[in-house]
Amino acid sequence: MSIIDNYDEFAYMVLAIVSEIPRGKILTYGTLAKKAGYPKNSRLVGKVLSSASLYGNYPCHRVVNVTGRLVPSWPEQRKLLEDEGITFKQSGHVDVKKHLWD
Repeated sequence: MSIIDNYDEFAYMVLAIVSEIPRGKILTYGTLAKKAGYPKNSRLVGKVLSSASLYGNYPCHRVVNVTGRLVPSWPEQRKLLEDEGITFKQSGHVDVKKHLWD
C-alpha cells in the first residue's frame, strides 16, 4: 500500500507529532517524515502542514527545512518562533543545531 492510499492516516500522524514539538524547539520536514515512519516523504509533510488548519490548530511554525529556512510565503512564522526564544543565524535561518527537537 502506498503513502497516498494512507494519506489521512499519514496526515494525522504528522500532525500528532507536530502537536508534541515543545515551545522553543523545531523539527525539519525530513526529521518529521522519519518520525512518522516515512523517511522519504518530507515534501508530503510540507503538503500536510500547508493544509493543517483543515484538521485543527497545530504549531506548524515549528517546522522548517533542513537548513533552517522558513516558509517564504509565511512572514509571521519568524515572529512566532522568536516569541518562543528561537534564535536565527545572520542568514535569517533558524539555528537548527541549537533548537532541533530530538
